[in-house]
Amino acid sequence: MKKLTLIAAGIVALSGCNLTSTTHDVVQQKSDQSYLWLEEVQGEKALTWVKTQNKSALDVLTATPTYQSSFDKNLELLNSTDRIAYATQRGDYLYNFWQDKEHPRGIYRRTTLAEYQKQSPQWQTILDVDALAKTDQQSWVYKGMECLYPKYNRCLVSLSPGGSDAVVVKEFDIAANSFVKNGFALGEAKSNISWRDINSVYVGTDFGQESLTDSGYPRMVKLWHRGTPLDDAALLYSANKSSVAATGYRMFSQTDSVDVIYDSTTFYTSKVFINKNGKNIELAIPHDADMSAYLNQQLFIQLKSDWTVKGQTFSQGSVIYAKLEAILAGNPDYKLLIEPTQSLSISSIKTTKSALLVTVLDNVKSKVLRFSNIDNQWQSKAVNIDDSGSVSVFNTNESSDDFFINYTSFLSPNSLYKVDGASGELSLLKSQKSTFNSDNLETKQFWAISKDGTKIPYFAVMKKGLKLDGTNPTLLYGYGGFEVSLKPYYSSILGNNWLDKGGVYILSNIRGGGEFGPRWHQAALKTNRHKAYEDFEAIALDLIERGITSPDHLGIQGGSNGGLLMGAAFTRRPDLYNAVVCQVPLLDMKRYTKLLAGASWAAEYGDPDDPAMWRYIKTYSPFHNLDPNKDYPKVFFTTSTKDDRVHPGHARKMVARMQDLNKDVYYFENMEGGHAGAADNSQRAKMYALVYSYLWQQLK
Repeated sequence: MKKLTLIAAGIVALSGCNLTSTTHDVVQQKSDQSYLWLEEVQGEKALTWVKTQNKSALDVLTATPTYQSSFDKNLELLNSTDRIAYATQRGDYLYNFWQDKEHPRGIYRRTTLAEYQKQSPQWQTILDVDALAKTDQQSWVYKGMECLYPKYNRCLVSLSPGGSDAVVVKEFDIAANSFVKNGFALGEAKSNISWRDINSVYVGTDFGQESLTDSGYPRMVKLWHRGTPLDDAALLYSANKSSVAATGYRMFSQTDSVDVIYDSTTFYTSKVFINKNGKNIELAIPHDADMSAYLNQQLFIQLKSDWTVKGQTFSQGSVIYAKLEAILAGNPDYKLLIEPTQSLSISSIKTTKSALLVTVLDNVKSKVLRFSNIDNQWQSKAVNIDDSGSVSVFNTNESSDDFFINYTSFLSPNSLYKVDGASGELSLLKSQKSTFNSDNLETKQFWAISKDGTKIPYFAVMKKGLKLDGTNPTLLYGYGGFEVSLKPYYSSILGNNWLDKGGVYILSNIRGGGEFGPRWHQAALKTNRHKAYEDFEAIALDLIERGITSPDHLGIQGGSNGGLLMGAAFTRRPDLYNAVVCQVPLLDMKRYTKLLAGASWAAEYGDPDDPAMWRYIKTYSPFHNLDPNKDYPKVFFTTSTKDDRVHPGHARKMVARMQDLNKDVYYFENMEGGHAGAADNSQRAKMYALVYSYLWQQLK
């Protein structure tokens, strides 16, 4: 029986280091350096270590009673033809990327809207990634296709070797169904490339020495003309090396187009330029604002801080607009489109031919507002759809006011609707079949009280009439960063592996996320990072106090920034949890800015090379807070060798240090998959089976 410690973990006060702590830091630094060999991603010694760890974990987890049946069912669900084939409308066709048993790496295909509405539409294959991989003898993973407006007959295809963020780009001719000979093409790199017109593209890539930012992304934007060498592309803009990245693109509307240069000076700030007549004109808008939409020659801007302009103050989170030409001329007349409330935040903005579609969250429940311009005034009307789950808008384009909406909730399978732009009427296009029995399940929203008194919402999915005796296996999922909102969703994998077997699922909406807009995110930035961790602990304690579960039966899961959350959670309060799934995580917060894309996240966590900042970060950095005298749950760490965003060295070093402290862990590193962790459905099915086999082993 785990002993529950009721004393909350405190935050170490920021103060200067005394002689003792300085001596300790030197010893700690030497200890840290002894694990650096594990940062050699493809190093022979490191990979030998990885294979040994993988075998140790697989020998145990694949032998559990649930593993094989879980794997088989997962693969069946992932390959099922009953899934909704979500499609992107371009011109007269709907395009879809599809993976199944016959196409593990996937096919890119298209059909007409009339055909798509049939139960079993006929598709035309445009690109077969499996066939291409076989021809090229390369483990290709499809990463996207950008096609040229308005005909969409030429596309830039991104393919990754093994799933990394670095991609190879090739020009593809849809009509000819083949790659373009001597067309636009880029070698493997973290590139930005976007159409300007049929004969030119905006490009940022690894041009050689000094062409990348400290975060490893392109800092130069060039204009590349067809038939000319890449080396001859004309330089349009060069960002500082301290920026995250710079990119160029053409923004289209029904009436015109605008050329944009976007310099991401940090993860949350930018300089935006309009490239006009060969000159870059910077927009005089707040550097932390988002340029959200362009319609009817008006620019729509979402504010991340209060902004006073011409004597008028617009509040944080609001969406405002003005004529682009007036902004460029320095005399804009900004007007308010929508502003947030204490419970409501603006989640996304999309445009159709003549309307704005604004998705909002009200206490983490979705609504879609359609704004129409009537007598030069934007007026809104809510789209008539259930607001108890999650709604997402897509398939908006410049040539039509029609659009698609997807609705889902924890217990309602995905339903895809087409919305008539003129009447607002919804017609059901596709509906996913139920894949698990939800009749005896219910969803509730609870609120926990964090250490500073803030109310933190979370969703609980559980059996009706659940016995509140503290014995229910419970999985608490969290992220809490980068203004990412966690919303209700239907998951066949979760339903079959967890809910159907009596597990309780908890989705947390802790600070650092975007559930209540910029203020919710900014509340846990940098030296307030501990707020996210206190929120997460508050939810865990609330679950225990309600009798839903107890530390013996409580597991937690998160990936990427959520992996950092997991590391902080179990090192701060190991007494609260008996299972921890820590996926593609950040864990060594002293070196994170020096590993792959890590420098780009300094705006979120702070710079550990700043001594004052490090004194704070060190209070929660999981790698530095392992205590040989503490008992930890048996953590399951996962990562990918091909993850070139969050370095696999984070997880590797954490596991090695824990083992050196005689702490028992599981570790699995997929050799492919990138930051997503898996490259095809078989790898996904295996990963899910390992995770749930581990959870049932620990929490039943």
